[in-house]
Amino acid sequence: MANDLEIKGRDPSLYNEDLAPIPMSKRTWGWFEIFNVWANDVQSLFGYTLAASLFLSYGLNGWSVFAAILIAGFFVMWLVNLMGKPSVEYGIPFPVMARASMGVRGANFPAIVRAIVAIFWYGAQTYFASTAVALLIHALVEDPGEGAAMFLGMTGIDWVAFLLVWAFQIWLFWNGIDWIARFLNWAGPFVYLVMILLAGVIWYKAGGGLLTEMGNIFQGTSDYDGSTFGAFMAVVGTMIAYFAAVVINYGDFSRFVRSEAEMKKGNLLGLPLNIAFFSLIALIVTAGTVVVFGESLTEPTEIIERVDSVALTVVAAIMFFAATVGINLVANFIPPAYDLANLMPSKISFRVGGLITSGFALIIGGLWVSTISQIGIFNFVNTLGAILAPVYGIMIVDYYMIKGGKLDVENLFSADPSGEYFYDNGWNKTALITFALAGVFSVATVWVPALSVLSGFAWVIGAALGGGVYWVLAKR
Repeated sequence: MANDLEIKGRDPSLYNEDLAPIPMSKRTWGWFEIFNVWANDVQSLFGYTLAASLFLSYGLNGWSVFAAILIAGFFVMWLVNLMGKPSVEYGIPFPVMARASMGVRGANFPAIVRAIVAIFWYGAQTYFASTAVALLIHALVEDPGEGAAMFLGMTGIDWVAFLLVWAFQIWLFWNGIDWIARFLNWAGPFVYLVMILLAGVIWYKAGGGLLTEMGNIFQGTSDYDGSTFGAFMAVVGTMIAYFAAVVINYGDFSRFVRSEAEMKKGNLLGLPLNIAFFSLIALIVTAGTVVVFGESLTEPTEIIERVDSVALTVVAAIMFFAATVGINLVANFIPPAYDLANLMPSKISFRVGGLITSGFALIIGGLWVSTISQIGIFNFVNTLGAILAPVYGIMIVDYYMIKGGKLDVENLFSADPSGEYFYDNGWNKTALITFALAGVFSVATVWVPALSVLSGFAWVIGAALGGGVYWVLAKR
């Protein structure tokens, strides 16, 4: 295997041990680890609310919603199988893979963009995870009430919870990727267990009325104005958009897998099948809340508060913490740690990249309530996320259609001007021109209201444009 070879002639500005190919003999991940990457990605508080809302917002019958969810899951599975294969083959992370199409220096462009987006959401999710710990503390100690002192919009308990979560995540990544994998492998099944427990409690309280209400929701009634087909495609697009952030850097995970077959099995179980099962649990709980509380509740924290059980609150708080930290590690920590390391490999390791990410998280999370969530920064972050769509298309077309699915690993770490991936001073001008052309559409989807009707398909269209334009220009 190419990744079992020692990298000769490697340039210190392009190489460190964290970016180096992982030999097949040192791969420890199988399908279960990949399944838990996706389980942790979907099991966040937002993921639950999204799954529950899909049955209520579009007026579709339940079978149509499940069909849309499965189609989206299979489509995302196809996207990540394409992106993950070269990293399984060569053991390289996303920023190193990007060097093949963008150039050994040009790869820093998508890497830093992905890092900025991930760092922002890492800080935000650190705050959201801390609300679960705060919920746990409030359940166990006497609540100081409304008169508690506030600093930057948070009480003392809120700050203790935030700093505990922030420190826990540092401890976790400092112990390395194996400890992160262990946490994900624990968090995925644990969250499922608690969600099934919650569904059981709600079902017990609802009694026979739950099945009746499930039938009502299954029939599909809402104020959605569009056509049935439009609603169906909106559900598909929404689910694709939810996973888009992880698609481009999926190689950061697949490089640890023992074989492509294991990766594909994990993707199959973790995407369409996992999403469908999680959505079924969300449907059961949502239907139960209508019977028990007289209204459909899609916010897990609100459901727990209504149940009014200290024991369930404690268990649920631990679940919310595990679920949110899990998605934070998958979507927002591992990507910037590698991306920052790619900027200056001789000075920034995976650990140092993680410390930089955590430093910004302390600022972003600490200012989330009082400042950042109030100043309309989301369009800026979403713009950066959107411009990564053409990069996905460029990378996939370059690897499979231009290079025939083959890479010269040594040249990925070489700054020799005659190297295959050095292009023009380390930058692939064709890829840059492609990005400039296709990126116009991607950025417009964030800022032009008329394009908002594309919903979650904006990322897919941007990727298709990037791949199509790159194919035409590269062949010429």
